[in-house]
Amino acid sequence: MAKRREQWSSNFGFLMAAAGSAVGLGNIWKFPYVAGHNGGALFLIFYIIILVVIGIPILIAEMSVGRATHLNSIDACKKINPKWAFVGVIGFLASFVIMSYYCVIGGWVLKYIATYIVTDKINNPATFFNEFCSSSIEPIVWLFIFIAITALIVMNGISNGIERISKIFLPLLFLFIIIIAINSLLLPGASKGVKFFFVPDFTDINSAGDVGKIFLSALGQVFFSLSLGMGTLITYGSYLDKNANIPKNAVSIPVLDTLIAILAGLAILPAVFAYDLEPGAGPGLIFQVLPVVFANMPFGRFIAILFFVLVFFAAITSAISLLEVVAAYFIDHKNVSRNAAALGCSAGIFIAAIFVSLSFGALGGFKVLGKNIFDLFTTLTDKILMPIGGFLMCILVGYVWGIPNMLKEISSNGLYKFRYKTAISATLKYIAPALILTIFVVSFL
Repeated sequence: MAKRREQWSSNFGFLMAAAGSAVGLGNIWKFPYVAGHNGGALFLIFYIIILVVIGIPILIAEMSVGRATHLNSIDACKKINPKWAFVGVIGFLASFVIMSYYCVIGGWVLKYIATYIVTDKINNPATFFNEFCSSSIEPIVWLFIFIAITALIVMNGISNGIERISKIFLPLLFLFIIIIAINSLLLPGASKGVKFFFVPDFTDINSAGDVGKIFLSALGQVFFSLSLGMGTLITYGSYLDKNANIPKNAVSIPVLDTLIAILAGLAILPAVFAYDLEPGAGPGLIFQVLPVVFANMPFGRFIAILFFVLVFFAAITSAISLLEVVAAYFIDHKNVSRNAAALGCSAGIFIAAIFVSLSFGALGGFKVLGKNIFDLFTTLTDKILMPIGGFLMCILVGYVWGIPNMLKEISSNGLYKFRYKTAISATLKYIAPALILTIFVVSFL
């Protein structure tokens, strides 16, 4: 007798879990520094355009595939057409690779929480960060703790584990980030950061190649932030009740995600400008630059702890979705118990993560195509696997499964009216695939 598939206990629970998956390090850690590196407001404009034109339609498509099949990402695509299982495999690989560097950063966050609990401030943050990351032991200990917490949540199942944690952590994340954003906006000179973030400077664009690179960065950010092209929405959608309103959820998730991203920008960029620091500092922005801000602001230690706990909440809600994608395949396809799947997949990810962590130290000299392991993995996922996965998802749904089947699933067999049939059909079959390909070509000019 087949096992009864788990389901979300409520639509709110699904919404919090899916939004939690979207609201992760991509918003708090990555969005501010990518925006800072790509012209601030200019990047924000491109990001919102891609979110609406490409992000939401693909999100709807992935959720529909998941709920229609009630299977993990690989088997879901295979059920639609046995020859197209490789689309799910791309999502599976993307989740595994992302998780292998995601838990490294999650470990860094735990280290900073612990540090601020025992000390008032971090002296010489750049040196502190570089010495910690280049260590061969301590970062691995912290990433192990992070992935162990993730595994424990996933082992508890959909409603008792993932959904319960998401219902608690996501509202707290909103509360914390609003407090920190208000604090940053009240700093002297914060208006420079607000202007940088919201007022575009088109003189930053010098060529079509520049436009392409900003668009590619925005595309990668949309996919990373919304968890597109990595099987998460297929997997989470597979636990949805047949009466769940897919279009409503598909709009709510990006709105919540974008709101958090903008709040993160307001929490970080005004503070960076207030202290005349570099907004395009890269992945180390929150670890090397923000400690300087915390050291100079009133109640800096308290704000620092609050901020890094916030980042931890964001990281863990996304990490559990990534681990669930990988574990779900073994639960569904191999009939492995949830505990065994979560632990086994976590062990594999941990081994890969060790090499990622060591790329900042002992393996720093090992490079592929001029990139260390960390940079190679982020490039592989952001600019290759996820966009390709999204492109192929458009083809799978638009031409193989067929728009009528997707629309039937979207409407829950006529229970809900969906007014944008022509728009979503044109987007998935023509606009989104063409835009993804064009951005790829232009970015290499």
